[in-house]
Amino acid sequence: MATATAKKTAIRPLHDKVIVRRDEAETQTASGIFLPEGSKERPKTGVIEAVGDGKLNTETGERTPLTVKKGDKIIFTSYAGTELKLDGDELLIMSEDDILAVID
Repeated sequence: MATATAKKTAIRPLHDKVIVRRDEAETQTASGIFLPEGSKERPKTGVIEAVGDGKLNTETGERTPLTVKKGDKIIFTSYAGTELKLDGDELLIMSEDDILAVID
Protein backbone atom coordinates (compact mmCIF):
# COMPACT_ATOMS: atom_id res chain seq x y z
CA MET A 1 0.00 0.00 0.00
CA ALA A 2 1.45 3.36 -1.05
CA THR A 3 1.08 6.46 1.06
CA ALA A 4 1.30 10.01 -0.16
CA THR A 5 3.42 12.42 1.84
CA ALA A 6 3.01 16.15 1.43
CA LYS A 7 6.30 17.90 0.85
CA LYS A 8 6.57 21.33 2.46
CA THR A 9 7.87 24.07 0.19
CA ALA A 10 10.99 25.72 1.58
CA ILE A 11 11.25 29.49 1.26
CA ARG A 12 14.27 31.64 2.07
CA PRO A 13 13.98 35.44 2.28
CA LEU A 14 16.69 37.53 0.66
CA HIS A 15 18.75 40.41 2.07
CA ASP A 16 16.85 42.38 4.77
CA LYS A 17 13.53 40.56 4.31
CA VAL A 18 11.78 38.41 6.92
CA ILE A 19 8.92 35.92 6.70
CA VAL A 20 6.25 36.37 9.36
CA ARG A 21 3.32 34.20 10.45
CA ARG A 22 0.63 36.67 11.52
CA ASP A 23 -1.16 35.98 14.82
CA GLU A 24 -4.76 34.77 14.66
CA ALA A 25 -7.52 37.40 14.81
CA GLU A 26 -9.62 37.58 17.95
CA THR A 27 -12.94 35.72 17.62
CA GLN A 28 -14.55 37.17 20.73
CA THR A 29 -14.54 40.57 22.45
CA ALA A 30 -13.50 41.03 26.09
CA SER A 31 -17.20 41.22 27.03
CA GLY A 32 -17.92 37.86 25.36
CA ILE A 33 -19.48 38.94 22.05
CA PHE A 34 -18.48 36.70 19.12
CA LEU A 35 -17.20 38.61 16.10
CA PRO A 36 -18.25 37.76 12.53
CA GLU A 37 -15.45 37.11 10.00
CA GLY A 38 -15.91 40.46 8.26
CA SER A 39 -15.46 42.59 11.37
CA LYS A 40 -12.29 40.97 12.71
CA GLU A 41 -9.30 43.31 12.73
CA ARG A 42 -6.14 41.85 11.24
CA PRO A 43 -3.52 41.58 14.00
CA LYS A 44 -0.35 43.63 13.64
CA THR A 45 1.66 41.03 15.54
CA GLY A 46 3.28 37.78 14.50
CA VAL A 47 6.21 35.41 14.79
CA ILE A 48 9.23 35.46 12.49
CA GLU A 49 9.56 32.18 10.58
CA ALA A 50 12.73 32.99 8.60
CA VAL A 51 15.21 35.86 8.11
CA GLY A 52 17.42 36.93 5.22
CA ASP A 53 21.19 37.21 5.33
CA GLY A 54 21.26 40.99 5.90
CA LYS A 55 21.45 44.23 3.98
CA LEU A 56 24.44 44.82 1.73
CA ASN A 57 26.69 47.73 2.71
CA THR A 58 27.57 49.26 -0.68
CA GLU A 59 30.73 50.92 0.66
CA THR A 60 32.39 47.85 2.22
CA GLY A 61 30.61 45.04 0.38
CA GLU A 62 29.78 43.32 3.68
CA ARG A 63 26.37 42.24 4.93
CA THR A 64 24.83 44.03 7.91
CA PRO A 65 23.07 41.31 9.96
CA LEU A 66 19.42 41.73 10.91
CA THR A 67 18.53 42.67 14.49
CA VAL A 68 15.68 40.12 14.62
CA LYS A 69 15.89 36.33 14.52
CA LYS A 70 13.66 33.35 13.83
CA GLY A 71 11.12 32.86 16.61
CA ASP A 72 10.93 36.54 17.66
CA LYS A 73 7.41 37.83 18.35
CA ILE A 74 7.06 41.22 16.66
CA ILE A 75 4.78 44.20 16.10
CA PHE A 76 4.72 45.56 12.56
CA THR A 77 3.11 48.44 10.65
CA SER A 78 -0.50 48.18 9.46
CA TYR A 79 0.19 47.75 5.75
CA ALA A 80 3.51 45.94 6.07
CA GLY A 81 4.67 43.31 3.67
CA THR A 82 3.27 41.19 0.91
CA GLU A 83 0.83 38.43 1.76
CA LEU A 84 1.44 35.00 0.29
CA LYS A 85 -0.13 31.59 0.65
CA LEU A 86 2.33 28.69 0.74
CA ASP A 87 1.23 25.08 1.29
CA GLY A 88 -2.02 26.36 2.82
CA ASP A 89 -0.24 28.69 5.26
CA GLU A 90 -0.78 32.44 5.10
CA LEU A 91 2.51 34.30 5.54
CA LEU A 92 3.88 37.81 5.12
CA ILE A 93 7.18 38.80 3.52
CA MET A 94 8.33 42.19 4.78
CA SER A 95 11.40 44.33 5.14
CA GLU A 96 13.05 44.62 8.54
CA ASP A 97 12.22 48.36 8.33
CA ASP A 98 8.49 47.50 8.65
CA ILE A 99 9.05 45.95 12.10
CA LEU A 100 8.28 48.38 14.92
CA ALA A 101 9.21 46.31 17.99
CA VAL A 102 10.13 42.89 19.36
CA ILE A 103 7.90 41.59 22.16
CA ASP A 104 9.94 40.08 25.02
